[in-house]
Amino acid sequence: MVDTASSAAANTAVAKLGFDSDQIILELGYDDDVDDALRSQIEDAVNGELEDEDYGDVVHGVLLWWREDDGDLTDAIVDALATLEDQGFIVLLTPKVGRLGEVDPSDIAEAADTAGLQASASVNLTREWSGTRLVAPKSGRR
Repeated sequence: MVDTASSAAANTAVAKLGFDSDQIILELGYDDDVDDALRSQIEDAVNGELEDEDYGDVVHGVLLWWREDDGDLTDAIVDALATLEDQGFIVLLTPKVGRLGEVDPSDIAEAADTAGLQASASVNLTREWSGTRLVAPKSGRR
């Protein structure tokens, strides 16, 4: 049975993170622990499939799944910026507090700042994952 209230809340959260019709979204950090229902909701919101790391063109947004032991978060964010259009955004998905692989919010803030970005929205997306929208400050990227 599908929980329609949870599904509606997730769709609202997906929209709050900036996913919209006809965007090209690059997905990085995919592993067997990702939330496939959330991926489907994002694909529905953009009316297309998520692109993988082999995609070679500019994208509107990057969906970055990240766990504490995945390496250097700042490096991953900087790498994600390489394919991002000027007004693009990154949605950083991390395990929720108390879950295996959780990332401290201060680590997210520090990595974003070092990469020249700032958090513009944070939402609880699923039982396991939180999302943080990272964008260039209003004054532009450093």
